[in-house]
Formats: sequence, C-alpha cells, structure tokens
Amino acid sequence: MGRVVHFEIHADDPERAVAFYTGVFGWTVNRYGDMPYWLLTTGPAGEPGIDGAILPRQGERPPIGAPVDGMVNTVRVTDLDAAVAKVLELGGGVALDKQDVPGVGTLAYVHDTEANIVGILQPEG
Repeated sequence: MGRVVHFEIHADDPERAVAFYTGVFGWTVNRYGDMPYWLLTTGPAGEPGIDGAILPRQGERPPIGAPVDGMVNTVRVTDLDAAVAKVLELGGGVALDKQDVPGVGTLAYVHDTEANIVGILQPEG
C-alpha cells in the first residue's frame, strides 16, 4: 500500500513561506545544502505525521480565492481560532470558514502567503 511520506509546498518566495509555516505551526526548517530547498520538520520523530519541504514554485501561482481543486494537507492544532488568527497576522487568508465535522473536530481551510490551501483541524475533545 502506498503511504504519503513527504510533502512539498511550492512558493513564489520560499523564505516568506518559511516564516509563515514556522510562525503558524512552529515547524523547524533546515536548508538542504546550497539548493533552494528547505526541509520542514513538523513534529517529533515517532509521533504520527510526515515532514516535507518548501521549494521555489515551478509553475504559475494560483489566484487567491480559487476553488479548492487540488490535494490539501491538513495540520492538527490545539486551538483553531488562534491558528487562523496567526495565519491572518502573517499574511495568509481564509479559504473556507471553520466548520464542525461530526466525530472529528473543527476544520478550516486557509491560504498561505503563496496562495496554497492548507487545512487546519482542531480535533474533538
């Protein structure tokens, strides 16, 4: 069975994207040698989740406000309202207002500073 083991975030300005993701989610970042590739550590080893990277955008930037039409990675947080406030503070925007998902938690979709859509989930309980 194929399992997701890595994700990539395309960015017009990778350093701006680094500031966004470290600021909103507290991820750590290490540049991969001299390459324009920043490795993201999203949490401690041994806990559920995957790590990823930020790299320069390879195609055209999607417009802010475009419909959700691609894969969305969702990040678990303890306080959805605080995370969305931090998204707005750091230059992102709301793509889909928060909504309750019965038996799961509360979910919102946001735009990062690079027009990518990210899900943010506060689990129930």
